[in-house]
Amino acid sequence: MPRPNLTAVTEFTLEGFSSFEWRHRLALFVTFLALYALTLASNAVILTVIYLGRQLHTPMYFFLSVLSVSETCYTVVIIPRMLSGLLVPKQAISISGCATQLFFYLTFGINNCFLLTAMGYDRYVAICKPLRYTVIMGRRACVQLAGGCWAIGLSTAIIQVSSIFSLPFCDASVVSHFFCDIRPLMKLACADTTIKELVTLLISLCVLVLPMLLIFFSYILIVTTILKMASAEGRKKAFATCASHLTVVIVHYGCTAFIYLKPKSQNSLQDRLISVTYTVITPLLNPVVYTLRNKDVKDALLGALGRKPLS
Repeated sequence: MPRPNLTAVTEFTLEGFSSFEWRHRLALFVTFLALYALTLASNAVILTVIYLGRQLHTPMYFFLSVLSVSETCYTVVIIPRMLSGLLVPKQAISISGCATQLFFYLTFGINNCFLLTAMGYDRYVAICKPLRYTVIMGRRACVQLAGGCWAIGLSTAIIQVSSIFSLPFCDASVVSHFFCDIRPLMKLACADTTIKELVTLLISLCVLVLPMLLIFFSYILIVTTILKMASAEGRKKAFATCASHLTVVIVHYGCTAFIYLKPKSQNSLQDRLISVTYTVITPLLNPVVYTLRNKDVKDALLGALGRKPLS
């Protein structure tokens, strides 16, 4: 049988929210732009407050500052092009541009997953091994943990992007998403993607399920230790130090796992709307939760503004 003529794709078209009416896209543009501006401003405030507040020069806030930088870069990779696509739908993106976007998206996204795990470990040591906290979580250990998170993100992104873009893309070029993501790209490949899908599933299990399990076991030990505390005030303070981190973890992993660990979906629009949660809302949640629920950060912020700390 002669093979049909196939035209190699040189660029993709991001479908985004082009099926929405103009007024709906304009409303989304205004909403997402406001959230994006708030995300950038909030992360800038977090970084400034941690830098200026000497009382915040601790492992917990070191990881929070690294997470803020990573979340900011993560949003820069996705949101500006998404906003542009809302005004001018079905924008073209080159193969190399698509690969670059996917690479940085995966690098920062995976880095965030493991940074949250490192923050969970920090809380475990602080509550379960308080007498050895300063020894275990020294400056060198914190830098090594943060560096390890970045290394995992980079290496995993290289493997995943190399796997996806070794596929041939022929004829079909419309990506059913507002950015270059793994599953929408594999749908366009004119070759069997079974092995690639298995590789993607294994990577997703490693970067999502493994950190979730580590955090889960950390919190089992944390809660067990807290319940053994004799002082009610001590229990309350210990729970308070974990509440912000746990809130961010639940939202972050919940939304991401729903997309990458669920079976194939035929409803690409639904997937896009869910993706908005972890590309637009979750990056804002991190600085807002840590600012509003954390007394130390609020006190440092008030101090930076020249006002008295909260009593």
